[in-house]
Amino acid sequence: MDLAAHYQSLWENAEQHFAAADFEVDDLIDSPHDTRRGITLLARPQEPVKENIQRFLQDMAQLEPDLYYYPPTDFHLTLLTIISCYPGFTLDQVQPQAYVDVVEQALRPIKKFKVVFMGVSASPACIMVQGFPIGDELGRLREKVRKLFQASVLQQSMDQRYILQTAHSSVIRLRKPPANPQAFLNKLREYRRQVFGSTEIRQVELVYHDWYQRRANTQTLATFDLG
Repeated sequence: MDLAAHYQSLWENAEQHFAAADFEVDDLIDSPHDTRRGITLLARPQEPVKENIQRFLQDMAQLEPDLYYYPPTDFHLTLLTIISCYPGFTLDQVQPQAYVDVVEQALRPIKKFKVVFMGVSASPACIMVQGFPIGDELGRLREKVRKLFQASVLQQSMDQRYILQTAHSSVIRLRKPPANPQAFLNKLREYRRQVFGSTEIRQVELVYHDWYQRRANTQTLATFDLG
């Protein structure tokens, strides 16, 4: 997959929506009744990358303070969604240790790998920092995890929403339309080629979480060191 072309396509589509002041507002961000939960395998960017992303978000927040900006504690790179978030899902409906065991087996041959974070892209509903994995280890990881879960009897919903091929990190969501859509779009354009740095993915986490990966609603089921 040509990841740069894919991010460009996402951006061009979102850019058209933003230019027309057509935004997908998330009405559930501040809802105390949002019970959507899921299980995901993820990684965290290292501190220098987090600091650069935070500077970007601070710049955006000066222009549009009422949007939802992910705090640094919630920055993440989704490696694979095992169970997509859905209302009412709780851990007592599954056997968490069984999920840990499958992931542990899948990750045994996987080596650490690097992801370069450069530029931003978007959907009509969120802004993301683009990630570009070096080599094919992330692809191998996803393939191994998919195969083992698909061969199991465990509840999973991998690839039902879409087949995850990117390595992005969602960092802004729209709790309301931007007050100044054109200025918002122009500011995003300034960051289309921004270099945020690179992260060596040495450790990954299996987590139970809400839709926004808020730290307060996240339970780490296991952490795994890559070879």
